[in-house]
Amino acid sequence: MREIRVIDDTGQQLGIMAPPQALALARTKGLDLVEISPTAMPPVCRIMDFGQYQYEQQKRARAAKKHQKVIEVKEIKFRPRVDEHDYQFKKKHIERFLAEGDKVKATIFFRGRENAHPEIGRRILERLITDLSEIGVIEAEPQKEGNQLHTILAPRPGAARKG
Repeated sequence: MREIRVIDDTGQQLGIMAPPQALALARTKGLDLVEISPTAMPPVCRIMDFGQYQYEQQKRARAAKKHQKVIEVKEIKFRPRVDEHDYQFKKKHIERFLAEGDKVKATIFFRGRENAHPEIGRRILERLITDLSEIGVIEAEPQKEGNQLHTILAPRPGAARKG
C-alpha cells in the first residue's frame, strides 16, 4: 500500500502515513483530506475544508480577472479616394485606440472600378503605417481579400497606456 505525506490544517507536517490513517485523522477534525501534490514522492495531502478552499480559489480567480485588460480589435474603414481631412480625422481615432491599448484593423474598401487599382489603397495604408510608426507597430502586412485591403496595427510595446 502506498504512503502519503500529511500536512495539518495549521500548516504543520504530521509526517508520512497510510491513506486510511490520514483519512481517519481528517474525519476526527471534521475536515477533508485533499491531495495537493500527486507527483511528489510520497504524494502530499493536506487536511482542510475543501469547500472553503474552492471558494478561496474562485475568489482569487475573480480578482485576477477583474484586473486584466481585454484587448479589442477596432476597425477603421477608408475608401481609395479618401479626402485629406477624412484621413487625418480617422488617423486621430486610430491614435486614440492605440493609446488605449487596443489593436486597430485599417481597411480600404474598394467598389466597382476601384478594384482595378489596389496600389492606391496600398499607398494609403503605407502612409498610415509610417504616420503611426511612433505609437504603433504593424502586426499584419497589408493584404487584399476580395474587395478589401487591410492591415492590423498594435500598440508599440512600452508605450504609455491610459486605460
